[in-house]
Amino acid sequence: MKKITRRSFLAVCGTVAAAAALTACGGSASSAAASTASSAAGSTAAGTLSGNVATGGSTSMKNVIAALTEGFAEVEPGVTVSYDPTGSGAGITGATDKTLDIGLSSRALKDDEKNDVDGTTVALDGIAIIVNKDSKVADLTVDQLKQMFTGEITNWSEVGGDDGEIVLIGREAGSGTRDGFESIVDVKDSCKYAQELTATGAVISAVEANPLAIGYASLSAVGDTVAMVTVEGVECSEATVKDGSYKIQRPFVFVTNKSVALSEQAQAFMDFAASKDAADLIRTAGAVPVNE
Repeated sequence: MKKITRRSFLAVCGTVAAAAALTACGGSASSAAASTASSAAGSTAAGTLSGNVATGGSTSMKNVIAALTEGFAEVEPGVTVSYDPTGSGAGITGATDKTLDIGLSSRALKDDEKNDVDGTTVALDGIAIIVNKDSKVADLTVDQLKQMFTGEITNWSEVGGDDGEIVLIGREAGSGTRDGFESIVDVKDSCKYAQELTATGAVISAVEANPLAIGYASLSAVGDTVAMVTVEGVECSEATVKDGSYKIQRPFVFVTNKSVALSEQAQAFMDFAASKDAADLIRTAGAVPVNE
């Protein structure tokens, strides 16, 4: 695979922040499919492909996809990678029904889904537990989170905070972030949410606006408008996600249909995303690369 030059990489890093801010079609403006040595077609020269690669699904993967498409455009400028942020469930469905070349999921595939699609983990993501910046609570255990989100603990004073009713903010059904959080904390389908929101950014904004709120969000999306609590004394960071010490984490997965071979450009984009060349781009986007 053609490697990104230092000069090209620096240019890419300069555009990642802008690309990450894109919304509905956030990752569709740039990017291209690249051929790689690991591609079955291996003989195709880099820079010669064209066409479109349709991706969609996880909203939490927006920043990662934006960074990857920008970096991939340095290799194969003739291909456009589109991105439709519709949620992990929709991404898996899109790969299953062949309306997407690559579905995007921020959770591992379930056993029944593996009948029709394959999943390739390209990055890891910590699910940060976020509170309002005025909160006095700095650390929570997994058990405390379980009791809070199921309504057994209802007041902040029970976990070391000021007196006040806990306001639970979560994602909508079908969200990969919600599925990841609920599965890890063992609160599947039993959370007492005050609000169920359809995007990571909306959860962050809701917690920012309410001193009594608590929610969860992808590490790659959390800025300085809210506070992240540690979980059992471990902060949510690249290092703790990678070494496994931070307990609330999940994979970022590329989902492909088992019955249909990817187009040359789609295969090339997938190979690029899973390669060592993409590691710094993934890290710049706030996630943790698995190949480097």
